[in-house]
Amino acid sequence: MRSHTALENPPSQNTLEDQRMPVRAKLAAAWTSFMFLYIYVDYLALYKPGFVTDILAGTVHEFDTGPTFVAIALTLMAIPILMILLSTTLPARVNRTVNLVVATLYIPVSIYNAAGEPWSYTYFYGLSIGLEVLLLAFILRSAWTWPRRTA
Repeated sequence: MRSHTALENPPSQNTLEDQRMPVRAKLAAAWTSFMFLYIYVDYLALYKPGFVTDILAGTVHEFDTGPTFVAIALTLMAIPILMILLSTTLPARVNRTVNLVVATLYIPVSIYNAAGEPWSYTYFYGLSIGLEVLLLAFILRSAWTWPRRTA
């Protein structure tokens, strides 16, 4: 009986090529996805009854919407936005460390964003936090398992 080898049975024409994606591209894509989700959750919050009224009255989640609030909100948005660029440009060792630190810090930030929300929005915030944490876990795993150079 004759054995079959790879040369005798080449891959079919329908086999898709599956190239390894560079870790920098994975990280940038994950941070981009995180930002779209982060922004869209904030946008959808505007549809909650009374939310816009509270903003017009100068409060968001019991916080005064003065300069300190706006600066903190901008910082919370700017860091993940900058991570998209930094993930593609920083040297590998620094890139890995920065991604591990920032993603770790954003897990409690994502969870805190639902604090004080009414139970009627549990599904909305549970889903959004779950998706954000999954993306952050992907970032952590990708950075943690950054491929090593072989000798």
